[in-house]
Amino acid sequence: MSIIGAIGSGYSPYRSAAVGTSAVAGTKPILNPNASTAKAPGRVSSPAECETCKNRKYQDGSDEMVSFKSAQHISPQSAPARVRGHEAEHVSNAYKDAAMNNGKVLQASVSLKTAVCPECGRTYVCGGETTTKIKYENENNPYEKERKAMHRQGLVGANIDLMG
Repeated sequence: MSIIGAIGSGYSPYRSAAVGTSAVAGTKPILNPNASTAKAPGRVSSPAECETCKNRKYQDGSDEMVSFKSAQHISPQSAPARVRGHEAEHVSNAYKDAAMNNGKVLQASVSLKTAVCPECGRTYVCGGETTTKIKYENENNPYEKERKAMHRQGLVGANIDLMG
């Protein structure tokens, strides 16, 4: 499962006051460009000034070789697509594993999770999860051999042409 969150990009602490501060009378610097500067009631900051959103990182927690093995920043606008692409890597790995080990993918699904930032109230993608079910053929398993023998008994004589 990936630990996902949106962050801003392009912040420079050396910007001038006209460019680097919010439109609200002389408060915090703009940390997340292209985000709203309107502060929601009951929130500490606006999405443009949110330190939590600026520092949010994405990292994969699985044992597969996929992207986001080390924590990375992603812009809030591209987070859903990037997380969806990351989870698609897990699905692709499941199909490769099934093909290499004489298996069949029965089911593969991806779900994205969202959360609300406690500081600014922005809704962001906070995670993704891939679920796969793979059936592997095992000819040496005694249960599998017995199942095939019983299936064979049910089919013997099922397609006889007695008229011809």
